[in-house]
Amino acid sequence: MEKLKILFAVVLSLGTASAASLGVVQTEGGSVQGQNIPLCLSRSVDVFKGIPFAAKPGKFEKPKPHPGWDGVLKATKFAKRCLQMNMRQTSSFGSEDCLHLNIWVPHGQHVSSDLPVMIWFYGGAFMSGGSMGPNFLNNYLYSGQEIADKGSVIVVTVGYRVGTLGFLSTGDSRLPGNYGLWDQHTAIAWVHRNIRSFGGDPDNITIFGESAGGASVSFQTLSPHNKGLIKRAITQSGVALCPWALYKNPQQVAEEVAVKVGCPTDDRMVACLKSTDAVTLTMAVPSRPQGSPDHPGVENMLLSAVVDGDFLPDQPANLFHNAADIDYLAGVNDMDGHVFTSMDIPSLGNKNEETPVEDVKRLLAAYTKEKGQAGLEIAFAEYSSDWGSAPSQNTIKRTAVDIGTDYMFLVPAQTTIYLHAANARSGRTYSYLLSEPSLLAGPGKPYHDWVGADHADDLQYVFGKPFTTPKAYGDRHRDLSGYLIAYWTNFARTGDPNTGNLKVPVTWPEFTSIQHQFVDLNAKMNESSIGQEIRPQFVRLWTSTLPSLPSHAVADAQ
Repeated sequence: MEKLKILFAVVLSLGTASAASLGVVQTEGGSVQGQNIPLCLSRSVDVFKGIPFAAKPGKFEKPKPHPGWDGVLKATKFAKRCLQMNMRQTSSFGSEDCLHLNIWVPHGQHVSSDLPVMIWFYGGAFMSGGSMGPNFLNNYLYSGQEIADKGSVIVVTVGYRVGTLGFLSTGDSRLPGNYGLWDQHTAIAWVHRNIRSFGGDPDNITIFGESAGGASVSFQTLSPHNKGLIKRAITQSGVALCPWALYKNPQQVAEEVAVKVGCPTDDRMVACLKSTDAVTLTMAVPSRPQGSPDHPGVENMLLSAVVDGDFLPDQPANLFHNAADIDYLAGVNDMDGHVFTSMDIPSLGNKNEETPVEDVKRLLAAYTKEKGQAGLEIAFAEYSSDWGSAPSQNTIKRTAVDIGTDYMFLVPAQTTIYLHAANARSGRTYSYLLSEPSLLAGPGKPYHDWVGADHADDLQYVFGKPFTTPKAYGDRHRDLSGYLIAYWTNFARTGDPNTGNLKVPVTWPEFTSIQHQFVDLNAKMNESSIGQEIRPQFVRLWTSTLPSLPSHAVADAQ
């Protein structure tokens, strides 16, 4: 009986020591009310889902201000994703009216104010994705709750147009493209104007994203349109300089889409496309053959950003002066290329099948085709330099993964980090490599036991999944997740990943034009986790040796 009384008293006290809540918040469009989620004694988080930051966008038009609403908008449900194809590309789902965002605001016993703000842009190859991420049993991948609560920051996740509606372009003023990037910019500007009402500091906004979302963040820092809106940026496995992030021949793709939907390809094309039903346009992505060593899947990304003379006035490499005062933290996963290279060379992912050296050479030849036979020979000599006379299957397969990782992710990210540091005025630069082994690697699991951090492996740790779904993870994964949340939110707070509210396992040195230091992120971090230059011989190969070779006219494979 006595125990029951004590328990009852504790429950009562929990009720009375409840944390603060924002209640109804005024925004430029009208009043919004979210949901307050109690987390523990005196801590809670307010969640606002599906707040519109722009009107339903016109087809192939920049976003326009939202007309606003009467009464109080109940912001308790995620809005629909932007219209997109399903994974198998057999049907579409989502909505044209999709420019909405979600906000997580943490509170202690008092309502928060002046908190750093972190805005998330999802990946998905500019073809798919949503502001809430994949969902398993109502557990959304991009729930900002863990980051917000642990790091005392406001987290915002944003919907933006993808696929044909987000990125179709003729490469000129008729259909300039980059509509998805304009959506992101509009969301950043909305947050800048409205976040003070939610307890955020509009002058301390960090944008972060992964894969195509990382490339998006990179483009936002390089665009002159975001001057003064962004304080810091984090890119995970994706930058503007990735070979898949910027499309060179958009006119051809626009014509292929036109033919697919029954539009002419002459001067009537744009008007016809604009009058075509949105679902039809979404389904009209040109098809390319499945990835193979000779035609890697990375070449099939046909809808991405373009140099439009407006959002991106020049080639990305020439725009780093626009990021000179933005603090920048960037990196990749050590085997980011694994999932893609395994699609190009299917034997690679099969534990019972051998990968011929010839397939590795064919993949490398596809990546170096502009440089012809000479380029292939130099590159292959570099990648096989430590093979010895009889390389094992593990060595051959790992080399193929390294080639894919270097070409698609690591070298572009390193180049971006060098350019940021070289152009920086007040902006600081930080470089990382995530090397935590894949959860799918090892005996009895689908991946070879040597597979490190695959593409998108970082997401679960950054968003604190080892804490929200503890049974699916071990202690080491909670350690790593805690480290990443600490570094990321400290960086958002102060521009230095080591300084802020949370303790970090190792001091992460700044990357400068003289000191090219990086941190190796994994669950077992110690002083030896600090390194000097990431894969320098391969960065040199792709950025210096190969570009200096004469180019060969490449006959189109069509």
